[in-house]
Amino acid sequence: MTNALSLSRRLPGLDRVAIALSGLCVVHCLATTVLLALMSAAGGMLVDPIFHEVGLSLAILMGAIALGRGIMQHGYAMPASMGAFGLGIMAGAMHLPHDSSGGEALWTIIGVGLLAFGHDLNRRAGC
Repeated sequence: MTNALSLSRRLPGLDRVAIALSGLCVVHCLATTVLLALMSAAGGMLVDPIFHEVGLSLAILMGAIALGRGIMQHGYAMPASMGAFGLGIMAGAMHLPHDSSGGEALWTIIGVGLLAFGHDLNRRAGC
């Protein structure tokens, strides 16, 4: 418990950083969709699976640290539950086809929104 409190003092703005990264993810998804519609050759670089796998891995890592720290500090599991739900939707969206239907982007944006909401709940709870 002491180590978690020590870590939380060194990383007080982690939820804000995670919310900002969630916003960047939404911008990425929207930009990819627009680029695919306008310039499919240029958009191909942004839909490379490794780009999404690394992004999801970073989101999971930051979510585990920030939201887990929140549970230890304020004792509320709702922010972490909301964040985990969003991460699950994001992970599921990775298995949808990258095509013009927009389903993958839509589900990713929904997941990112729920993850950002979880981080906001965590921040408001006193982290």
